Amino acid sequence: MPLAPLTRRSTLAELCRRPVGRDVVDKLMLQVGAPPRLLGALGWLRLGWLDRLGRRWTGPGLVDGVLDMVNAEPDLPLDGPAPDPAPWWREAVVYQVYPRSFADGDGDGVGDLRGIIDRLDHLADLGADCLWLSPIFASPNEDMGYDISDYRDVMREMGTLADVDELVTQCHARGMRLILDLVVNHTSHEHEWFRQAIADPDGPYGRYYFLREGDPDRPPNNWRSFFSGPAWRWVPEARRWALHLFAPGQMDLDWSNPAVRDEVADIVRWWMRRGVDGFRLDVINYVSKPEGLPDGHPFVGELLEFTGIEHYVYGPRLHEHLRELRQEGFTRREPPVSTARRRLPDGSLGDPLPPDPVGLMVGETPGIGRQLGRMLSGHGRHELDLVLNFDVLETPGHTRWDDYAYDPTHLKRYFRGYAEAITDGDWLAVFFDNHDNPRMLSKIAAGRERDPRTRTAIGAMLATLQLTMRGTPFLYQGQELGAIDHDFRGVDDLRDVESHNRHAALVADGASPEDAWAEVLAGSRDHTRVPMRWAPDGGFTTGTPWLEGTDRAPGFSAVEQRADPGSVYHRHRELISLRRQHRALTLGDIEWVHPAHRTYLAYVRRHADEAFLVEINLSEHRVPRPRLPWEVEPVVGGPRGRVMAPWESTVSRIR
Repeated sequence: MPLAPLTRRSTLAELCRRPVGRDVVDKLMLQVGAPPRLLGALGWLRLGWLDRLGRRWTGPGLVDGVLDMVNAEPDLPLDGPAPDPAPWWREAVVYQVYPRSFADGDGDGVGDLRGIIDRLDHLADLGADCLWLSPIFASPNEDMGYDISDYRDVMREMGTLADVDELVTQCHARGMRLILDLVVNHTSHEHEWFRQAIADPDGPYGRYYFLREGDPDRPPNNWRSFFSGPAWRWVPEARRWALHLFAPGQMDLDWSNPAVRDEVADIVRWWMRRGVDGFRLDVINYVSKPEGLPDGHPFVGELLEFTGIEHYVYGPRLHEHLRELRQEGFTRREPPVSTARRRLPDGSLGDPLPPDPVGLMVGETPGIGRQLGRMLSGHGRHELDLVLNFDVLETPGHTRWDDYAYDPTHLKRYFRGYAEAITDGDWLAVFFDNHDNPRMLSKIAAGRERDPRTRTAIGAMLATLQLTMRGTPFLYQGQELGAIDHDFRGVDDLRDVESHNRHAALVADGASPEDAWAEVLAGSRDHTRVPMRWAPDGGFTTGTPWLEGTDRAPGFSAVEQRADPGSVYHRHRELISLRRQHRALTLGDIEWVHPAHRTYLAYVRRHADEAFLVEINLSEHRVPRPRLPWEVEPVVGGPRGRVMAPWESTVSRIR
C-alpha cells in the first residue's frame, strides 16, 4: 500500500520514520554536532513550525525541499531475510590497492600492474580474499585516474590489457577475486564521447552529457564543484556550459539518456568476460540528476560546502538505474573459463570456483546514511551488494579538513547504531582508511603515533575492531603495517588536484597561507596515496617516486612488520586466519556487552555452538575490565588481565 505523502503538518517524528527523512535529519545533526537525544525532545514539532522557527538561519524552502525528497522515495519493502547460502563477499576480507603507489615494476617511479603481480604473495600471506584496484583505465590523470578517457584500455603508466589478464589469473590462482574501480558518473574531457559531443552538441553524443546553452558569464545554476569553484565550465568551441561535479576535465554523464546506460552496461560486461569479479562504483549515488537541474538551497550549500548536493545525492531515478545496471551489466551472460580456487579454512586452496552469476557491486555512496544505504543494498532489492558509508570517518560536527583529535568513542556509537538499524538482509562494509581520506590511526593518535608502542597498540586495536565487526572488512594498503599520515611541508609537496584547488581557493578568499596550509594538510588525500613502504628505506621503486612520503620510523615497513610477531601486520594476519576458521566472526550475530561503558567496547559474536568475546579499550588510559558471566580464553591479544592497558584489544573464546 503506497505511503501517504508527508506535509508541513507532519511531525519531525513522522519524518524520521521515513528512510530518506531519517537520513536527512541525521546528516544535518551530524554536521552541526547536535546530540541525538535532541530528536526525542523535538519529535512532536510540526515541520511547518520548524520551518518558521528556523527560517532566520536557514532561509526559506528547506523543509519543502526535504518533503520533496521524502515523498519521491519509492514504495519498496525495506526489510528482508539474509541470503541463503551466504554470498562469498559476506565472509571475505577485501584489500584495496592504489596502483600508482603500491609497487613499481619498471622503475619509472609510478606503481603499475606488474608491481602488483609481483607483490600478490604479500596479500595472500596476509589472507586477503579479494583485491580491489583504484582506476587503471586510460586517463590524462587530472584526478589520478578518476577521469577516464577509454574504459577498454589501460593507463600507459600502469601496463597493458595482457597485464590485467595475468593479474586476474594470478589472483584466482591464489584464491583471491579481483574487482576494479569503475567511474561512470563522469568521463574525462578527452574521452571520445565528449570530443564528439563538443564537435556536434546537438548530435547523439551531445546528449551523453549535460551541455547547456546560455550566457558565458552566467552558469546554468548555482551548483558548486567538489574540487572548488562552480560545477560548470564554459566550452567556447561548442558555445555550451558543461557540468562537472569534480575537476573541470571530469564531465558528468547524463544517465537519463538510455544510450549512456547501455554503454555503461556494455563496459561492465566486457570486463567481466575477461574474468574480473565485479566493480566498486565511484560516487554511484550521484548519477541521477533531476530534470531542469534546479538551484541548490543556499543553507544546505553552506552547511555541506557543496551547493546543489541535495538534488543528486539521492536522485529521482537512482534505484531504477541501479537495478537496470545489475540486470544488464553485472548479470553474467557469457561466463569466462573459471580460474579461481576455493580458499579453505586453514588457508590452503581447494577446488576451482565457478564464476558468480552476478558480479560484486560495491557502491561508493558519499552522503548516504544508514537507511538510504539499506534501500540501495538490502538483499532482494536487486541493486548494490554493499555501500561504503562515510559517517564513521569523522566525529559529529567535523569534516576531514578540520585539525582535531578524533574521539574513538564515536566508533562505538557508529557501529552500535548501525547494527541496531539493520536486519539480516542488510550488510555493512567496514572500513577506516581509503584513498580519499587521511589515516584513521593518525586521527585517533593525534600526534601520539610518534611513540611506536602507541602506534602499534592503536593499529592493532583498529584491526581487532574492523576484522571482528559484523560486516565485510575493506582494508587499504599500508593499514596492515600501521601506516600513518605524513609530515608534508607545503602544498608543493602534494600532487592531489583537490588539495591544490582548495589551497588556492582558501587563499583567494582571504585566508593566510599558513591557515590555508593547515587546513589542506589536515585533510589531503595524499596522506594515503604515498608509496607503500616495503622496506625501511622505501622499496617502492628503483627510480624517483611520483610522490614522496615522509614516514621513516623504524619498525613499520613490510619487511620489519613481517619479522616482528608483535606487529600490526601479525595482528591483522591472526585475525583474518581466525575469521576464516570460525563463522561466528563473519556471519555470527552480535551482542553488546556493558554498552553504557564509555571507553570499554565489548561484544560477543555467536554462530551455531561457538562464541567469541571481543574487548577493546578505546582510550589512552588504563580501564578496569568489567566482570563477565562467562569463562573465556584469549586467542588473539592477551594475557587478559583485570585492567586493560591503553588501547588494548583482545579476542577470547567463550567456553
